[in-house]
Amino acid sequence: MTTAHGVHGGHGGHGGAGGGAVADLLGWAPLGAVLAGALGGYVWAALRARRTARGWSAWRTASFAAGVALLAAAALPAAAQAAHADPRGHVLQHLAVGMYAPTALVMAAPVTLALRTLPPAGRRRLARLLSGRVPHVLGHPVAALALDTGGLYLVHLTPLYAAAQAHPGVHALVHAHYLAAGCLFAWAVAGPDPAPRRPGTGVRLGALFAAAAAHAVLAKLLYAHPHLWPPGATANGADAAVLMYYGGDGAELLLAVALFAAWYRRRGRAPGRYAAPAPAGP
Repeated sequence: MTTAHGVHGGHGGHGGAGGGAVADLLGWAPLGAVLAGALGGYVWAALRARRTARGWSAWRTASFAAGVALLAAAALPAAAQAAHADPRGHVLQHLAVGMYAPTALVMAAPVTLALRTLPPAGRRRLARLLSGRVPHVLGHPVAALALDTGGLYLVHLTPLYAAAQAHPGVHALVHAHYLAAGCLFAWAVAGPDPAPRRPGTGVRLGALFAAAAAHAVLAKLLYAHPHLWPPGATANGADAAVLMYYGGDGAELLLAVALFAAWYRRRGRAPGRYAAPAPAGP
């Protein structure tokens, strides 16, 4: 993700603050182009799928667009500057990049869309990839939970937070991890895309509860010790912890709704699950 460091060079140059802002926007442009390309590719595939007998949900397309918009907003120079200067801005970026955007992207079922629109050879390759050992191991809810919440603890309780604030490359890697781990966890717990050998609802619900508890514990640690964690933060740590606590609850509630909605649909499709009783004889 773009950081605020590009601004500092503009303050001392001939362009002043305006030149720094332009440089920041130019630095954001490649990521914006990638996001626009991803959205364009999804919309193109969705339009193709809608012309088939099975169609494609407009809500899924809207969900993907919302996820892309959240990522674009979190990467804007103004948001990056706020995250660099204030732990509250960092937490808002984390919520957008690591929780809300992944949920929106995963609920858009991009893999299912690809399986419906790719040529046969592409579908076979994608199916082989999904059935491989790596997706099976990393896609287990417990593994996804460890990657997601473990990374969050590592950033906020070690010098990694200060390193990310000081080095744009580290900052970008941290946010790349937030996004990848968030997508993996959302897919493992409640994703509509196929997941071979996915554990049952009870295991996934347990992982979701564990994630909620881990986020709450971390937020309370940061609230109780704002001058100690995250290392390198100077002010507003308690307010950032409050944002993490309530913002994380909202994202996990969305995943819980998606999980139970999918469970309800599966029960409704089960043969004879809700069959009407036979009428009594005369």
